[in-house]
Amino acid sequence: MKNDNPKRVLVTGACGSVGSELVKELLKRGYIVCAFDNSEDNLFQLDQNIKDSYKNKIRLFFGDIRDYDRLNMAFKGVDIVYHCAALKHVYLSEYNPFETIKTNLNGVNNVIKASIENKVKKVIFTSSDKAVNPTSTMGATKLLGERLFIAANNYMGNNITRFSCVRFGNILNSNGSVIKIFKSQLEQGECLTITSKEMTRFFITKEEAINLCLLSCDEMIGGEIFVLHMFSGNILEIAKAISKSHKPKINEIGIKPGEKIYEELLTNEEAKRTIKLKNFYLIIPETLYMLPDIIRKKYLKYDEFKKLKKPIRSDDKSSNKLDFKKILKDYI
Repeated sequence: MKNDNPKRVLVTGACGSVGSELVKELLKRGYIVCAFDNSEDNLFQLDQNIKDSYKNKIRLFFGDIRDYDRLNMAFKGVDIVYHCAALKHVYLSEYNPFETIKTNLNGVNNVIKASIENKVKKVIFTSSDKAVNPTSTMGATKLLGERLFIAANNYMGNNITRFSCVRFGNILNSNGSVIKIFKSQLEQGECLTITSKEMTRFFITKEEAINLCLLSCDEMIGGEIFVLHMFSGNILEIAKAISKSHKPKINEIGIKPGEKIYEELLTNEEAKRTIKLKNFYLIIPETLYMLPDIIRKKYLKYDEFKKLKKPIRSDDKSSNKLDFKKILKDYI
């Protein structure tokens, strides 16, 4: 992200796995950062972990994205918003669908409204590969969240506010990740629990997730979805790498509600309007014809790029090349 002049950047879900790392990186780059989260204790801990040299650069906002009035106040004077706040656990969302809707959809709508009201320049929504052909409540809300963000550009005309999305795979060593679960089970002398030996996932490091957010802010036109070039891997291989054994003690418990055996980075229809760039895939909005002329004309630069021919799945052997022993060395 180019930083010619100090800008005010707000991160929702600022105490989460991605949000907290994004806050720290933005502070390093000289931005004034508004950390917005609904956990008082985690905001306090985030503040304690920030170096003294950043004290005059961080603003702590206690609030919930479900509360529009609080969000609207926090957005005043903000130039860029990274919307990271969400309910992300598939299993919990299946048993709490109404609460998931309140956060993942009503909250998204509040972010959009507050951004327009306060003339925020750029707004980035952090989504998930679970939004692709979703089988879970969480995935469905992420899909609709993407649609809301993309559609928000249709109403802007010549207004300065633009909305775009990024899609993550599974973030290694994030809160609730399989790595932390496996490490805890090993420390307790328990068997490693996996849902299926056939399960595959796309993986991304926290650093890659942050870089994708920053890249999308630099490159965004409005309405597109940025997806990192991600490799996929088998959950059983992670178990072997974490346990440092070729035959770890495994308890196969079966797929939980809402889960899939494999994930996808984009749908078959999206592939037809997806181009492959150096470090990422760019999904051009399906509703391009509905966007204001000022946005639509900027997409002309991509007309000569070849589109993908098929979707990308985590069980595709051509993308299943992760060396987990090497990747997980910093986490074991």
